[in-house]
Amino acid sequence: QVHIVESGGGLVQPGGSLRLSCAASGFSFSGYVMNWYRQAPGKERELVAVISSDGSVTKHMESVKGRFTISRDNAKNTMFLQMNGLKFEDTGVYSCNCPAREFWGRGTQVTVST
Repeated sequence: QVHIVESGGGLVQPGGSLRLSCAASGFSFSGYVMNWYRQAPGKERELVAVISSDGSVTKHMESVKGRFTISRDNAKNTMFLQMNGLKFEDTGVYSCNCPAREFWGRGTQVTVST
């Protein structure tokens, strides 16, 4: 049975940092491209970052470049999103996704507020 569980979200002040984790099980995690998405209140879900199956290639959306870093540890079937310099507009539910298999986690809430 496939499980994808995100963690690491929380409340943080502008300029702060968080590290999100995505723990996967029940499928061959190391063989798949993985994504981080986010959905802000009242907005559509948007793709934040993508990482190749071996972690050698990454892509980040323009608004997070230089602040967020996607990575993975295939030995631990886990993907990460390091978020630095957080802004109010980064608030939302962050979810991880295996696009090839359409697997989704339930997400973790990130709130950037004073």
